[in-house]
Amino acid sequence: MNKEALLSIAERDFILNALREDVRLDGRGLDQLRPLKVSFGEEYGHVKVQLGKTTLIIRISSEVTKPRDDRPFDGVFTIALELSAMGSPAWDNGRQGDLETYVTNVVDRVVRHSNALDTESLCILKGVSCWSIRADVHVVDYDGNLIDAACIGVMAGLQHFRRPDAVVKDGQVVVYGIDERLPVALNITHKPLSVTFHTFDEGKRVILDATRKEEQASEADVVIGMNSAGDVCYVSKFSGAPVDAIVFVTKSTVALEKVKEINGIIEKALQADLAKRTNTGMVEASRAENDR
Repeated sequence: MNKEALLSIAERDFILNALREDVRLDGRGLDQLRPLKVSFGEEYGHVKVQLGKTTLIIRISSEVTKPRDDRPFDGVFTIALELSAMGSPAWDNGRQGDLETYVTNVVDRVVRHSNALDTESLCILKGVSCWSIRADVHVVDYDGNLIDAACIGVMAGLQHFRRPDAVVKDGQVVVYGIDERLPVALNITHKPLSVTFHTFDEGKRVILDATRKEEQASEADVVIGMNSAGDVCYVSKFSGAPVDAIVFVTKSTVALEKVKEINGIIEKALQADLAKRTNTGMVEASRAENDR
């Protein structure tokens, strides 16, 4: 059961009246992101994303498994997100709610279904063995916009992750440890991200990166998934009041600007992590390239 405290009528009216004056509670512009920080742990694929007060921990892991029968040349890529009481007292441990299902589905569509990760490069031996890549998303603190924060974390984690090297000898798969061979970077085909907007006042006011209270006061949400080249890979208006089609058109330009901005932040964080590993003597492992 969702135990989220509902906004009072006074709070809702205050947020709406402020937006009518182009004012948000935290002083941001209507199309302005909250401060975004992306940082990496010591292990490859461990990412911490802080978008305002919303904080997520993402872990990318890998294991050798059997490919699906209908995709013998492809590896496996899955995204798992769990909302626990650690992120918000409104969530119950071990019980999947509508928000968890919705966020997981959108992130899966934006990242996995757009083929951001080249799953063919994960194949080791056709129909016999392949790499299974898993992205686990843990919400530490929730203050709105889980979708965008999760997409940022998963994409940053995929770019940071290194899997062990593996070869086939005499029909057997041999996996080398990190101390034996340099780990291998994943083959990222493009870098899609989601940008979420919320509408107010019968669609007359549209804001970017809503906080939790702004989400509660909103009429509907619009999610646009695209990469830095401007290729749209996902568009959604899941529930709530109707949204004019012109909103999707006008906000696509804003979404592209934000995707470029966020990918720039991720790239800077990756470069900073590389420099850190260089100083600690881990540069060779960091530079491992995927030859495929």
